[in-house]
Amino acid sequence: MAYIGKTNWQNNEIVEASDMNRIEQGILDVDVELGNVQAEVTTHKADYESLFITNADAKNSIYRGKYLGSAVTAEQYDAISSGAFTDLYIGDYWTIGGINWRIAAFNYYRNTGDSSLSSNHITIVPDTPLYTHVMNDTNITTDGYTGSKMYLEGLEQAKATINLVFGTHVLTHRKYLCNAVTDGKASAGAWFDSSVDLMNEVMVYGTMVNSNGVYGIYNIGVDKSQLPLFRLNPKMINIRQNYWLRDVVSASYFAYVRISGNADYTGASSANGVRPAFSIS
Repeated sequence: MAYIGKTNWQNNEIVEASDMNRIEQGILDVDVELGNVQAEVTTHKADYESLFITNADAKNSIYRGKYLGSAVTAEQYDAISSGAFTDLYIGDYWTIGGINWRIAAFNYYRNTGDSSLSSNHITIVPDTPLYTHVMNDTNITTDGYTGSKMYLEGLEQAKATINLVFGTHVLTHRKYLCNAVTDGKASAGAWFDSSVDLMNEVMVYGTMVNSNGVYGIYNIGVDKSQLPLFRLNPKMINIRQNYWLRDVVSASYFAYVRISGNADYTGASSANGVRPAFSIS
């Protein structure tokens, strides 16, 4: 048996030449593999940067939650309108007028509407309700969401605040919304111009919970998937405040998120938080 003059002094053992060769070859193999990985990363660096830095589809799966400043900059508006969304991620927010305006989705409404929406955009949800308001003065859901006092009057303050902050960048697009209720069920809908609206259960929870309709479309419309903000960070649903959702539940009730986090419903004359969603481009 052949030996070389190398000794493991700690263990007082002599290492065979064949073993040393295998060790050295293993080290070489690892070096080669690391070199291959580095070359692969370098070769595809642009692809990776595109995937995670400027790709809206990928960004709908990444929560960051970074403070973006006290105003939306011209560069940020350019990044939104171009669809690059550079250095913008789900959960990022601006603090303006004492309110955190948080990114909830990228291109959520792209290609929706009876007139297709082609504009690149982000959808924003404030961290907290802007104020409280009733859905109706009495416990009725007649004429659904678009016939409610909330829709006809109660959103005006929210629209004024949002327009003051985001100006002409607030996106107006087409939504299918409930406009009739039969036997306590949403029973009809139509296309409306929308800029600022209450969310529905699907946008918040990812599914219908208390919503009641002859067909689901009347409460859901084009808002048919959970906003990435709530999917990636469910605690953003549970803000320890009551706030309305727009779904008809019965002849007397609309859906809302309860202070305790329950997916709940209550009488239309209750005063609860107005926490709307809107998009900017």
